[in-house]
Amino acid sequence: MERKARKIRKNLLQALKVSPVVFLNGARQAGKSTLAYSLSVNDNPGEDAFDYITFDRPTQMAAASSAPEAFLSAHSRLIIDEVQLVPEIFRSLKVVVDELRLREGEKANGRYLLTGSANILALPRLSDSLVGRMSVLTLYPFSTSEVIGSKGNGVERLLTLNFKGMIDKGITLTQAISMATFPEIADKTGDERRVWFDGYVNTILQRDVKMLAELDKISVLPGMLRILAVRAGNLLNDSDIARDLGLNSVTSKSYRNILKMMFLSFDVPPWYRNIGKRLVKTPKGYLTDNLMLCHMLDLDIDHIAKNKPDIFGHVLENYVATELVKQLSFSDIRAELLHFRTSDGKEVDFILEKPDGTVFAIEVKRSESVNIHDFKGIQLFASLSPREFIGGVILYSGKEVVPFGNNLWAVPFHVLWQ
Repeated sequence: MERKARKIRKNLLQALKVSPVVFLNGARQAGKSTLAYSLSVNDNPGEDAFDYITFDRPTQMAAASSAPEAFLSAHSRLIIDEVQLVPEIFRSLKVVVDELRLREGEKANGRYLLTGSANILALPRLSDSLVGRMSVLTLYPFSTSEVIGSKGNGVERLLTLNFKGMIDKGITLTQAISMATFPEIADKTGDERRVWFDGYVNTILQRDVKMLAELDKISVLPGMLRILAVRAGNLLNDSDIARDLGLNSVTSKSYRNILKMMFLSFDVPPWYRNIGKRLVKTPKGYLTDNLMLCHMLDLDIDHIAKNKPDIFGHVLENYVATELVKQLSFSDIRAELLHFRTSDGKEVDFILEKPDGTVFAIEVKRSESVNIHDFKGIQLFASLSPREFIGGVILYSGKEVVPFGNNLWAVPFHVLWQ
């Protein structure tokens, strides 16, 4: 597949201007190395180009492990790929960065770009040493808009209720879901993807996890990933997952956190306020990649769409969740992705909450038509937060943007790849 522009690139360049160390994390094969390597060519005349090193190479890994400060000081600007493989480098980075700041002030910014396939923020012993010295960004697999080369951002359209000038480019939902995956397989066939995912999951669960954590029952991880695929979009219940796997709930939650740390899955926390109505405080679980979800179910996305509408509804919600997470990662607008659910089952699939407390509601419907009754969850949510509520939409399979009252809209799914 031809190389696609990654929208997070501008955020990455901005972070390098203000931080001595930038850590770009994300799942293996999401495109971190390609993006980082593109910066090793000097983009800024007057500045030294980055040197590029990967710790996937045993000799570089051994050199950095034996003398980390000398290793770092030998380069004026350095990209380190798969940095989590040499955890001792982080404490040495603190020493080197502090010396650079004393000697060069703001010119110390933009010296080190680290990439990694594990979320080091989940490993305090690694991340604590770089507090105040490091910016962290996450690169996800392709969004649909990146594959088709769209310039816009669907999240920003939603939060500003800007639905003018949207173009239906004739992309079906299954096509959009299939595009939004790992760069290496975005243009591959179903059989090729099946082989790729078999190797991908095995590599991560059998090799990468062992480098980061000592697990007594590592063999249960594929089964756990399969359970999370079956339950995508549901409230997480570690006791139920543990029972299915033959584990205790504490161990089950710990192992599930490993999958999150490796960017195979993620949680969407609940929206909660101290108000009269009882609200569910349990997160919902999703897989980071939709084709991986289908692979773990041993089903093809087109087959699911045609023959298994209930399962496709879960895949579609997972797709919207991943698109929102991806677009938030490179948007200029800051917002947190949440969900809303009451104890008696009334819910809104997704809530976007901005730093100022304002909230926006998103419901997902596969159908090609919408009526006012479909907005009852959003209307309830709006009544519980009337001052903060700025609008709500139902994403649906129709072709038209239709108003349903004050700041309530039915909006086609293609808003996500505008």
